[in-house]
Amino acid sequence: MKKSYKALLYNFLGFAPVFLILYYVILEFTGLIGLWVPVTSFVVTTIISPKFQAVKYMGEEKIFMRWLFIKGVKEVK
Repeated sequence: MKKSYKALLYNFLGFAPVFLILYYVILEFTGLIGLWVPVTSFVVTTIISPKFQAVKYMGEEKIFMRWLFIKGVKEVK
């Protein structure tokens, strides 16, 4: 599997669970209704979920991760 496909899959696997959890938390514990619930959970999830990117580095393709709760950029092995 290409590294760019893996990065896309990792982005989805990092985003989807956080989005679903936040969706139900916002739905239950706030007074938001209608379209505001998914929009709010999308914005918050976009900010706090990890971001993965496949780049060519020193002649080979590698996957790097950046996250709000980790300082700097880490390589995913």
